[in-house]
Amino acid sequence: MHHGVARILTINPGSTSTKIGVFDNDQLVMEETLRHSTEQLAQFTSITAQYEFRKSMIVEELKHHKIDLSSLSAVCGRGGLLRPIAGGTYPVNDAMLEDLRKGYAGQHASNLGGILANEIAAEANIPAYIVDPVVVDELQPLARVSGFNLLERHSIFHALNQKAVARRYAQHTGKKYEELKLIVTHMGGGITVGAHHHGEVIDVNNGLHGDGPFSPERAGTVPAGDLVDICFSGKYYRQEIMEMLVGKGGMTGYLGTNDAVQVEKRIAAGDERAKEVYSAMAYQVAKEIGSAASVLKGNVDAIILTGGLAYGKEFTEEIRRYVNWIAEVVVYPGEDELQALAEGAIRVLTGEEEAKEYPLGQTNMEMEADHIGTRV
Repeated sequence: MHHGVARILTINPGSTSTKIGVFDNDQLVMEETLRHSTEQLAQFTSITAQYEFRKSMIVEELKHHKIDLSSLSAVCGRGGLLRPIAGGTYPVNDAMLEDLRKGYAGQHASNLGGILANEIAAEANIPAYIVDPVVVDELQPLARVSGFNLLERHSIFHALNQKAVARRYAQHTGKKYEELKLIVTHMGGGITVGAHHHGEVIDVNNGLHGDGPFSPERAGTVPAGDLVDICFSGKYYRQEIMEMLVGKGGMTGYLGTNDAVQVEKRIAAGDERAKEVYSAMAYQVAKEIGSAASVLKGNVDAIILTGGLAYGKEFTEEIRRYVNWIAEVVVYPGEDELQALAEGAIRVLTGEEEAKEYPLGQTNMEMEADHIGTRV
């Protein structure tokens, strides 16, 4: 168990940047966003191949701030697309590294988080962790049934921020996260609404390409039969349809932008179509919150709105008007993943929480075939 001040390096790799932070316990000491140009990243054949490039930038930035690796107590990276696991803090192990390198559940820049943490921690002979990756899966059995026997519902959501703000609310109320029943709504490029039951997210929409409300970039739940007709119309490649659902879906598909600030300006200027779409997004978020309230059988301690869209006062007020009969509505705008990573590492280092072990490979589940270029 760690005593005294624990200095944590946190790493959050994104598609075009790597955010890093250094914390003394939960106090931020240094934060930087290292940006990577398209030309810089184009020289690598895969996301995994970028790790040495990104690692050298991190190490150089630490030197620039006169932060020696020997002063660190641990390194914590954002978890990637791993096997489904329960929420918590996990030491990086060989099985995790293997899954991150091969992209067990897909390729994403966040897969580099555990790899970078492990590489840098090894040089300082200190532990490396990940915390609450997007594949956290605590669904109750009933929540897995989709209604279509060939498909099962999956848990892919903003676990890191959802659990961090849930713990923050619990601390604010003087209770433990494990004592509360909360609905946490993360609203960013994707939107996920989680039913948190005594510390476990027992139901949540798949915010990547599954279901739920539409968001600035994603379509969410769409009419299934009509989607099948489009898929077999012969007009589109698979990748084109996936992009219409994720990336160019939702608000972007309707209004041509994923920028909520720009949309609010258009509404203020009298753009009725922008107003209708923005209100529809709030309406769908409220419906999903109502669904989560049913999962918790109406016993809800609070509804938490968080993420970048939560900065929009009109947007959050519109949601509040739909759902404030369920429970108190609390707004925590933005997301602070670096802080959440540091807090996860500290909980383990101080003995407040026991680290979990990432499982060894147990199945030979085939990777999803790459159908890019296949006409459907």
